[in-house]
Amino acid sequence: MKGNAAEGFPAATGFTWTYGKKPCGCHRGRGGVLYRCAYVCVFGGGALAAALFLSLHPTGIAFAAMKGVFAMSKTIVFSGSATALVTPFTDSGVNFDTLGQLIDFQLDGGTEALVICGTTGEASTMTPRERADAIAFAKQRVNGKIPIIAGTGANNTASAIRHSIEAQEAGADALLVVTPYYNKTSQHGLVKYYTDIADAVDLPVIAYNVPSRTSLNIRPETMELIARHPRVVGIKEASADITQIAQLARRCPDLAIYSGCDDHVLAIMAFGGRGVISTVANIAPKQMHDVCAAFLCGDVAKSRELQLALNPLADAMFCDVNPVPVKTALRLMGYDVGALRAPLCDLLPQVQAHMEQVMRNYGLIG
Repeated sequence: MKGNAAEGFPAATGFTWTYGKKPCGCHRGRGGVLYRCAYVCVFGGGALAAALFLSLHPTGIAFAAMKGVFAMSKTIVFSGSATALVTPFTDSGVNFDTLGQLIDFQLDGGTEALVICGTTGEASTMTPRERADAIAFAKQRVNGKIPIIAGTGANNTASAIRHSIEAQEAGADALLVVTPYYNKTSQHGLVKYYTDIADAVDLPVIAYNVPSRTSLNIRPETMELIARHPRVVGIKEASADITQIAQLARRCPDLAIYSGCDDHVLAIMAFGGRGVISTVANIAPKQMHDVCAAFLCGDVAKSRELQLALNPLADAMFCDVNPVPVKTALRLMGYDVGALRAPLCDLLPQVQAHMEQVMRNYGLIG
């Protein structure tokens, strides 16, 4: 069964965000990158008190006046929910028919951006040609409605630079760059790694901190140094360390922080985060969109309700190594996503049975 069933979720929020314009009056520029609106949330007594509208110069430098004080911020690639999209495969390469269906499903669900060739997309198993073709296809398919973010990080700076240049040539609007893994580096080395990559391209760069996969953590003080580069505009934070993320928000007020954990979206947005780069949104794009939309529109109570309702499904998508569960889930929903590429392998029967029951509870399968 294909679709986006709402059973198992609270009533719809009622927010109607279209791809080109949102209720706040935000518009998109070339490639879907936001150029006129940013959200600054001011909290008092635990409640959302105000949102300051920023007028953005087309270069991405934002100037705002509040009580006579001017603030400046970086390019905003997106606010809300971005999906780290799976890559459907055939025996010989990328299944572009299914990739198009998945992209359309995301657009219909209100997703704000797509990450192509990320971890969930099994990028480490893809050839350079497959990566470039997938990025170019996604760019053409969305037709400027939302930005395409390409995953380009590596454990070799030269390879990461090459991936980044190729992604730019393929039409990506921004880059998601994971820290070096296995051979890793020092905190000083991280500053040089991101600086070298950002110097090599003309695109906004979003750093990706996921110590559970890389055994390397970007400390807040290190990210503060990295963010001095004008093209480093954000970070996907998947450390699951809320204390660290609070320190990061304090040190880097102009940096867009995106949750890398589907169950921490509300918490990170409460610290000023702009949204999420999500796995569960592959199968529930509208539901994750609504979590973010409610918060950004000032309805924190609704966002909390939606986040808590979504968490059991998000947990089920991590019952095994990502993207094994979510790719299996899409297959159960009727999408021909093909096989996982080794060393990834299918779920054990008992694990899949549990995941299927959770999906039934949410009305995603019969």
